[in-house]
Amino acid sequence: MQVQQETYCIVGAGQGGCELALSLRQQGCTGAIVLFGDEGHPPYQRPPLSKAYLKGEVQETSLRLRQPAAYERASIELVLDTRVTHIDRQTKTIVLANGIERAYGKLGLATGGRPRRLATPDGERAERAGNFHYLRTIDDVRSIRTHFAPGRRLVIIGGGYVGLEVAAAALACNLSVTVLEALPRVLARVTAPEVSSFYERVHREAGVDLRTATEVRGFEFSPGDEAITAVCCSDGSSIATDLVIVGIGLVPNTELAQAAGLAVDNGIVVDEYARTSDPDIVAAGDCANYPDAISGRRVRLESVPNAIEQARSAAASLMGVQRPHAAVPWFWSDQYDLKLQIAGLSGGYDQVVLRGSTGGRSFAAFYLQEQRLIACDAVNRPQEFMMAKRLLPCRRRIDAALLADESVPLKSIESPAA
Repeated sequence: MQVQQETYCIVGAGQGGCELALSLRQQGCTGAIVLFGDEGHPPYQRPPLSKAYLKGEVQETSLRLRQPAAYERASIELVLDTRVTHIDRQTKTIVLANGIERAYGKLGLATGGRPRRLATPDGERAERAGNFHYLRTIDDVRSIRTHFAPGRRLVIIGGGYVGLEVAAAALACNLSVTVLEALPRVLARVTAPEVSSFYERVHREAGVDLRTATEVRGFEFSPGDEAITAVCCSDGSSIATDLVIVGIGLVPNTELAQAAGLAVDNGIVVDEYARTSDPDIVAAGDCANYPDAISGRRVRLESVPNAIEQARSAAASLMGVQRPHAAVPWFWSDQYDLKLQIAGLSGGYDQVVLRGSTGGRSFAAFYLQEQRLIACDAVNRPQEFMMAKRLLPCRRRIDAALLADESVPLKSIESPAA
């Protein structure tokens, strides 16, 4: 295969963009590779931001995906603290915020996402307060940590994974923590009621004031709006606070792609090879909407493993090789002494089978659809998680009684004869 000597530009220096750049070199690309990031930091891991880094247990340098020398060895040009504002597909150029144009032969979009903003009448006023924060970047956590001190009162808006991870981290730092979730249960969009109930119990037993079915209606402010002093709730209560952190989801950064005329629908639309509607442009990571081979539907996943695998497929496509992105979706969340490992996508399940008891701190919840395994939530159960990852692509029927019976060896469940 003849490799063209052209410039490969990648917009977005997160997990997906970094992996795309490195994969291009590993797959034999000899052209120039330029990686653009709008943050001033070299590519870094995001998962520790709401856990170990927030607690101050790890240094900022340990978050780096690669050390600077790795980019130099791979001849990857890092252009940081630079925003790409426009893509001209006709001239095959990108325009930077400073007006400079850069030509590309092939283009990769790994633009990620941004925090979903809180929609309250005084939301913009709240965002200007010094103690109101979203959590997405290193700089966000730097600002948050200036407020982390024993005895401080923290209100977390959102009972998803990020909100609950922040709650566990804050308790470890001896803050007083309240979590507000608008839906009737935490993790409602991604887990079964049994798993939600387990995490609600764990957090309350740890000392979190966790309130479900509670919407935020507004805030009270100090003179001059310098700080939020209380969060006003739909039940009429007012919760005094020293710090507010909002974690209510992610919005994919698709504006650049949409303005360039690429297909966009809850993310940048790509095929199984990470190709967009333009043959010279690929997309990967949190911003990409792709056809999932296991669930049979289009999905957009916010997951490190997905970003890595999709970026590798994207790199192959740019090199003229078809490598389908067909990996089993998986995720994780660390809270207290609990490691939650998720395999598959539970949407559309019609049965939940528990292996182990939610009354303890170790169990697995298997999600079935027409007796076929579609997902698993494994809490401190790595073997069940690995078994689910192996079984998911098979799409065969499984006896629910065998899944629930802990006396039945996992290997016998994996066997087609089971």
